[in-house]
Amino acid sequence: MRINIEFSDFSVRAELMETPTAQEFKGKLPFSSQINRWGEEIYFSTPVSMELESGARDVLEKGEIGYWPPGKAMAIFFGPTPASIGNECRAASAVNVFARIRDDLSGLSSVPEGSKVLVRLEEEGA
Repeated sequence: MRINIEFSDFSVRAELMETPTAQEFKGKLPFSSQINRWGEEIYFSTPVSMELESGARDVLEKGEIGYWPPGKAMAIFFGPTPASIGNECRAASAVNVFARIRDDLSGLSSVPEGSKVLVRLEEEGA
């Protein structure tokens, strides 16, 4: 199952994984929020409330999407953050990885702090 993450100038598609967090997100869509930036990570508050799952981690691959329980936030990783060692994508603390972006990540670096985002299920046949 795919979701669309829509910014003001473009959108990206992401594939949901088979995890409890992904199922929880699916049930809360659509929702909108306001963008925060932390290095090359975009994160924003969500209506989801989950604990850490087994397998949660703080080092991710570019394009992975995680849920950060302390902030009830969805986090999109596309490069180094202030916590990174070298070029890795590192969260502030462990996240539940629940999706992966399947589109080009290059536009994410231009998404401004404070802008709006809409997350919704991708329509069938899209």
